Amino acid sequence: MTTQEIPAGGGPAADDSSELEKFGYRQELERSLGSFSSFAAGFSYISILTGVFQLFFFGFGSGGPAFIWTWPLVFLGQFAVALCFAELAGQYPLAGSVYQWAKQIAKPATSWLAGWIMIIGAIVTAAAVAVAYQIILPQVSTAFQIVGSDDDAGLTSTPGGAQNAIILALVLVVFATIVNIIGVRLMAKINNFGVAVELGASILLVIALAIHIKRGPGLVFDTAGTGEGQSLGYLGAFLVASLMSAYVFYGFDTAGSLAEETTQPRRHAPRAILRAITAAFVVGGLIMLFGMMAVGDLSAKELSTSGMPYLLKSTLGEGLGDAFLICSAIAITVCCLAVQTAAIRMTWAMARDGRLPFSRAMAKVSPRSKTPVLPALLTGGLTVVVLLINLGNQRAFFILTSTAIILFYIPYLMVTGPMLVRRLRGSWPRPEHGPYFKLGRWGTLVNLVAVVYGAGMTINLIWPRAEVYGNDHWYFQWGAVIVTALIVIIGAIMLYVRRRTWGSAHTSPEHMPDAAPDSLPG
Repeated sequence: MTTQEIPAGGGPAADDSSELEKFGYRQELERSLGSFSSFAAGFSYISILTGVFQLFFFGFGSGGPAFIWTWPLVFLGQFAVALCFAELAGQYPLAGSVYQWAKQIAKPATSWLAGWIMIIGAIVTAAAVAVAYQIILPQVSTAFQIVGSDDDAGLTSTPGGAQNAIILALVLVVFATIVNIIGVRLMAKINNFGVAVELGASILLVIALAIHIKRGPGLVFDTAGTGEGQSLGYLGAFLVASLMSAYVFYGFDTAGSLAEETTQPRRHAPRAILRAITAAFVVGGLIMLFGMMAVGDLSAKELSTSGMPYLLKSTLGEGLGDAFLICSAIAITVCCLAVQTAAIRMTWAMARDGRLPFSRAMAKVSPRSKTPVLPALLTGGLTVVVLLINLGNQRAFFILTSTAIILFYIPYLMVTGPMLVRRLRGSWPRPEHGPYFKLGRWGTLVNLVAVVYGAGMTINLIWPRAEVYGNDHWYFQWGAVIVTALIVIIGAIMLYVRRRTWGSAHTSPEHMPDAAPDSLPG
């Protein structure tokens, strides 16, 4: 794989805007993000201090200490996907990432469905991330346990904990929506600060846990008897536990979604995608490994209920533990912000091509903030609706989390699948690929791994197993299947009804390079 230096002259924002015109679009968003901001967008979406802190208890409880092997395996699968995306990000520096990439290499219907599913997936993800406040804040101070009792602090598995999770989540979603309406500069400043805090806190946490190590790394072979009663033995438990790792390693395509707001996106976006997922793998893996080596009682039941917050406070003490939990709350904040930002850009990109209801209104960019206001209000409002549907229903949280991941894996396959077909036909990479990121002779193998992994993990995620969804109510056990199927079917029906106008992507005239800003419909 190769990445060559981009020739001089492609760097200034004016040149980036001129290059955008070659794709049939004029510059409307504010191009002000640099290399770190591009990386920060992808890293904050992955957010190890969100995913690891939120779901460590699930992975540990499902597979014992040996569940940590799911971390490198899921990383390798998703890194293959990220490598494919890096090639595409260098070729198509356009807002909308997966939608735009599928539009260039797949059929129009595939790109539309990929974008539609991703938008819904991002909205569900924002809700799933926001409820993570409940795992953290009430354990810092019970003042954040607004409803329920102190016994519900840090839990979403009790009625009081579930209700409080929704209240805290609503506050975060409203905040993220306001920031995204104000503009990308404020979003980037908050996001960059949050990522800096998360990276610094993660490194310090690794060091602090390393100082308190009490046992050797041999624990990674301890299954804690979790395979007993499983039809596949420990493999069954391991597949369930892998959902924890799968929840963390997605959303790295966000750097591509902000391409039209990034300087030199052909250079920065591919690097940002790969750096974000690699940094999350290294630091997140060390936190979990050293945490299990340092905790006082590896068999404590709280590790399977409270998880990482209990591990930190019992190992490092209340004061230091609370400090790291506060850093985790900051990470959750910028993660939710990044998720909504990606959803907004995806919505706007599809609307600009006239491929959504009310496209003209949703494609408008505020002349003051240089951001799409209506998509921000829409995605924020729908996230609130998702949260309210789950109000007081503690069983719905695992359905919410699993559905969010599934709704990303399917669109990812809608990109890596057609890309593999093009490779096998010899039409990718294109002859005019240029001096941008390229997988070279490893491309077909990496692409094949990405497709096989994506298909396998999608089946694993959606499988209606009782260990994840319970078996007392069929609609809970089959919840992820039903919700995912409904979203795909609704999207397919919408596309069929509007197939004449949505069946192909054509830039609306008011967004073309020769359109003056004041020609936008009012």
